[in-house]
Amino acid sequence: MSMRLQNTSGEWINRNNKIKFSFEGKEYEGFEGDTISSALWAAGEKVLGRSFKYHRPRGIFTLANHDVNIMVTDGVDTNIRADVVQLKAGMKLQVVNVDGGVMADKKRFLDSISALLPVGFYYKAFHTPRGLFPFWERIIRNAAGLGVVNFNYPRLLKKKQHSHYDLLVVGAGPAGLSAALTAAREGLEVLLADENANPGGSFAYDNAGNSVHHEQLANMVSEAQSLPNLTVKTNAYAAGYYADHLIPIVDESGITKVRAKAVIVASGAFEQPPVFRNNDLPGVMLGSAAQRLIARYAVKPFLKGVVVTANSYGYRVALDLIASGVEVAAIVDMRADGETDAIASVVANKGIPIHNGACIYEAVPVSGKLGVKGAIVADYDEGSAQADIRKSIQIDCDGIVMCAGWAPAAALLYQAGTGMRYDDQIHQFVPSRLPNGIFAAGKVNGVFGLNQRLQDGARAASDALKYLGYVGNETTVDSFSGSSPSHPYPIVMHPKGKNFVDFDEDISVKDFIHAAQEGFDNIELMKRFTTVGMGPSQGKHSNMNAIRILARIRSLPVNKIGTTTARPFFHPTPIGHLAGRGLHPHRDTPLHQWHAEHGAVFTDVGAWKRPAYYKVDGQTKEQSIQNEAKAVRSAAGIIDVSTLGKIEIHGANAAEFLERFYTGNFKDQRVGRSRYALMLDESGVMVDDGVACRIAENFFYVTASTSNAAAVYREMQRWNQIWGLNVTFINVTGAYGAVNIAGPLARKVLQKITLLDLSEDQFLLGAVADTSIAEIKARVIRVGFVSNQAYEIHVPASAVLKLWNLLLDSGSVDERVKPFGTEAQRLLRLEMGHPLVGHDTDGLTNPFELGADWAINLNKPFFIGKRSLQIIRKRPLLKKLVAFSFKPDFKGPVPCECNLVISKSGQIEGRVTSLSLSPTLQRFIGFAYVSPANTTLGDVLNIRTDSGQMVEAYVVQSPFIEGD
Repeated sequence: MSMRLQNTSGEWINRNNKIKFSFEGKEYEGFEGDTISSALWAAGEKVLGRSFKYHRPRGIFTLANHDVNIMVTDGVDTNIRADVVQLKAGMKLQVVNVDGGVMADKKRFLDSISALLPVGFYYKAFHTPRGLFPFWERIIRNAAGLGVVNFNYPRLLKKKQHSHYDLLVVGAGPAGLSAALTAAREGLEVLLADENANPGGSFAYDNAGNSVHHEQLANMVSEAQSLPNLTVKTNAYAAGYYADHLIPIVDESGITKVRAKAVIVASGAFEQPPVFRNNDLPGVMLGSAAQRLIARYAVKPFLKGVVVTANSYGYRVALDLIASGVEVAAIVDMRADGETDAIASVVANKGIPIHNGACIYEAVPVSGKLGVKGAIVADYDEGSAQADIRKSIQIDCDGIVMCAGWAPAAALLYQAGTGMRYDDQIHQFVPSRLPNGIFAAGKVNGVFGLNQRLQDGARAASDALKYLGYVGNETTVDSFSGSSPSHPYPIVMHPKGKNFVDFDEDISVKDFIHAAQEGFDNIELMKRFTTVGMGPSQGKHSNMNAIRILARIRSLPVNKIGTTTARPFFHPTPIGHLAGRGLHPHRDTPLHQWHAEHGAVFTDVGAWKRPAYYKVDGQTKEQSIQNEAKAVRSAAGIIDVSTLGKIEIHGANAAEFLERFYTGNFKDQRVGRSRYALMLDESGVMVDDGVACRIAENFFYVTASTSNAAAVYREMQRWNQIWGLNVTFINVTGAYGAVNIAGPLARKVLQKITLLDLSEDQFLLGAVADTSIAEIKARVIRVGFVSNQAYEIHVPASAVLKLWNLLLDSGSVDERVKPFGTEAQRLLRLEMGHPLVGHDTDGLTNPFELGADWAINLNKPFFIGKRSLQIIRKRPLLKKLVAFSFKPDFKGPVPCECNLVISKSGQIEGRVTSLSLSPTLQRFIGFAYVSPANTTLGDVLNIRTDSGQMVEAYVVQSPFIEGD
């Protein structure tokens, strides 16, 4: 049955553009401008979701992003808020948090056992017996959360922008529009931001059965759009307040960081529901939701309804319902004296029964709780919050509208440091003290009448103008009169419960009573125990009632209870927005283009792009890596190591500096020799390592790891600021490129293109020499990281490609030189028994745990971290890095790096840090941290795989091979 109305003045939909979509496998049609919820409601669908905890049927409640009754997925986005997300052609939507569809949800049985699932039950129920906890843990984890994470979600990063204004006005309702226009007319640069698709707020939908204010709204919007110094942003919400008036404005395109000299918060108020049994059924909604359906989307909320109210606003809603063709069966006014304003007479004259001093005791559900078939109305005692059901009546209806009061949308004010007080006249928290440059207007300021809100907006703008040094006009705001816009305690007790306060979390009144009995009688503690306000809507519809209930429980005034902390972000914000644009600067080596043209698959190493391996047609990644490693072991391979940090150290105190900065000896190092350089921090943790080459008496050439090059250079400068030594540092990382040629035939290949004598007795391991290679000035270092026959050749960056091609040409026939990437390099160094700092270590690893005692000279007067090492050395080791391997015929599941090593008693003993299949040894080899008691050759290591299966490895001697 279609619930769509005829053309409505000011509607947001474009009837000329029909949109087809599907929901739960059924085809539907809506209009451009519809939200998902409005289109489905117009089509007669009322069950649009299921609640989080009990899986109760849910329909439209706020229609304003203030609840999560209707959360859907299109297969890409995990949780789409159907109330506010606009319809798009071709959408294929499914409800989240259901098993088997929204109508046949298999978990709906949870509602029938809700008595067994009170708040906090999970804290107590699953601790014993301990052996059953893994069973319960799986069930709890499967039930937790909303929606299923899409691990293939596209990487949609949005830009961040910066804007500066004289004045930011948050909220484009009557107060916000009035404030923005007043300020802009005086010449201020003004930004007016509103979360809705169109400006106007309640100005456009709270009509009380007529559209008398529409022309006034149209004129104000038209003027706002015509003023060149007033920018209006819709579909944009102010997500939080930060120091110095920095407010992020979030829209579909990303985040704009707005800095304003002054801010007016005219964010309005959240309508609050009365609390009665079954107040969450599809067809039970807030009055403002019904008005939004009618005015914005031309949708009739239901056919016959009951309005339960505690303010004059409910009467205005009733008139809007009547104007849309809804039969209003009755108005149930919770106040003993009813409504004194003339609007009550207008409603009564239309023949609508008004029950004063009454409440809805419960909503009567249709079969399966899929909707409403009636409302049980009873006399209400406001003092005790009890209903007298002796003379109760049932009024047949298919919808119930709730209008009990408001809570200020004051998150920005709280975050800015605003002092708030509870106003007993209007039963709402209002600002009592505003920070400099922050102003409040409209409902958030406790002002509710339309004319008063317009006046209050102009008043706030005048105050802002004065604050900014302008002459503001004196504007008075008519004093408050009439009945309170909010009921002090719109709660109806019911022995069977299901009178919901928080619709996100299925929390009813009894849950708060139980929490207080458990001792959680502070609002922040109660929030955490019951989880009220911790759902996606962050308490927008529930926090105020929760505060009132706790005040009643403790017999305290509401003002003594206070409010919960409001933290940014105010609305859920996509992570891609927070991340900003995908600006990931990286560095390419001089050989990058050559690598790309020859099949390189790149990986990020620090800031650099490096070839992980070279893809070969017909080979898997693993096969390509294995073949690259085999080529190095059998002949020769070359790898681009231009990314290594390269730092020149000049000066009379160069050797003294290295003595202090690294753990080894450098004062006695001969010119033409290199030494291993291990760097620690003050706590004795391994930070980096490299090679220090002595080129001349007062000149060292030091390498650092790719990832830490900049950090090492920075630390060198920092420490010398402390030490004041006569040294100069030059970071030449980008000025020089480097190539490593390794393998048993490496010397033969390199010797063909250089006059440098590379014979074993002349150029030993650790030797370094400056020479020429085909007229290229080069520095050659004999290293042993991946092979005993390996040479690092450092040349100017502009000459690296020429050197690379010379090496390939020199070994193209007999030596079969093959390029290899970082994956093969990691495997080759593992075979050579070399741990990697930063890979086989973490942020707590000391050299004793790694077995790097040989690289430390504790007899030196000083080096960074020495004092800590002296302390650590006196303590027993808790872990030790060992080499391990599997048997050659191993056939079980292969562990991954970081898999745990488990002791015989079942406790965690350590973890795997490196693991690879060695083509040389034809078995899996690796490094792992284990208990020092389990480091004897042949000891068995039990490693738990990702599947939970245990596999055995054996402690072996390192290095795994003796070289080439």
